[in-house]
Amino acid sequence: MITAGPTHEPIDPVRFIGNHSSGKMGYALAEVFANQGADVHLISGPVHIRAKNPNIRVTRVKTADEMNSVCIQELENSDIIILSAAVADFKPENIATEKIKKTDKNLTIQLTKTPDIAEGLGKLKKQGQVLAGFALETEHEVRNAIQKMERKNFDFIVLNSLKDTGAGFGFDTNKIRIINRSGKIFTYELKEKSEVAKDISRYIEANFHV
Repeated sequence: MITAGPTHEPIDPVRFIGNHSSGKMGYALAEVFANQGADVHLISGPVHIRAKNPNIRVTRVKTADEMNSVCIQELENSDIIILSAAVADFKPENIATEKIKKTDKNLTIQLTKTPDIAEGLGKLKKQGQVLAGFALETEHEVRNAIQKMERKNFDFIVLNSLKDTGAGFGFDTNKIRIINRSGKIFTYELKEKSEVAKDISRYIEANFHV
């Protein structure tokens, strides 16, 4: 099971809270695993990419609540779970049923937390399942990534930095570090996301029996 892309949390019928995630990394992972013969369930937020391999079953969602619901339903039948989606942390407490009109007054939107998909799956994970997540950081990168991995019960975490040119949202390339539960760091050079996906796949194959 792989998650990809952003989530869009509606403010009104035409506006939403979201982020710049393109879904390219998650889709690259799905293609690599499917090409190796895996049955892949890709849970995708709103992106402009289409899966190519017929072994990829795609469920399209928009919000964090929708993605969370599908992930929980599919967890039982998943050997490897890779959470590469950039899920919005907050959503409007109330969604306007009509388009909000522009006025001279400032607009205040009350926000509430979205479900923490990774933390929830980490609590539900069973022995033998591999759970991995991503961390996109701007400061104290390794420390923050390790804390996230431990808090969410990941078996390993993939760290990328917005400080690295050509890495992060929107690019066809990525530069990652994989950190395991022992704190060991595996560093990879900047490369196409399709090749990064292969590196992650090889790491799982070398370190886990699934």
